[in-house]
Amino acid sequence: MPAKKEKEVNLLPQEEFEGSTLGRILKWALSTFRIMVIITEMVVMLAFLSRFWLDARSTDLNELITQKQAAIAADADFEKEFKDTQKRLRIFANLTSANKPFAETLKIITSYLPADSFLASVSFNGESFQVKGITQNEISIAQFIANLKASQKFKEVSLVGISSSEGTDGSLIFTIKLAK
Repeated sequence: MPAKKEKEVNLLPQEEFEGSTLGRILKWALSTFRIMVIITEMVVMLAFLSRFWLDARSTDLNELITQKQAAIAADADFEKEFKDTQKRLRIFANLTSANKPFAETLKIITSYLPADSFLASVSFNGESFQVKGITQNEISIAQFIANLKASQKFKEVSLVGISSSEGTDGSLIFTIKLAK
């Protein structure tokens, strides 16, 4: 027995249907939508693939931000100290420029200070100065007072107080009042 050949049934005849207006519109719509689907799939694939690049870029930027934050945090102490020093320098500049007599008197006081002594603080109240210093022996204090009296820049030079430091180094803390 010979094998039966199957027949194909085409419900849309090619020649007659493509020739009609409805057939041409339907063919155009089907081919246009096919192209639109292909373009849409390409855009979706491009978006999917670009996701990997965007994720890598985002990770790199986050790491860079973390590194820069660490660098800023590490420099915070230096910046705070720098700003504090700048503030002190501004205050000193204002004092020396506005109070020329104060700056000149401070130079005079420090010029008579013995080598083994140093000043802890100087306060100015109108016409009088109060100098607080630290030295290792009483002879340096006596020499400092004698130098200040010999300069004749001050009307009165008096030792207000003397005490030993709380540390074991044996240094003496002295306070001298100077009247102009």
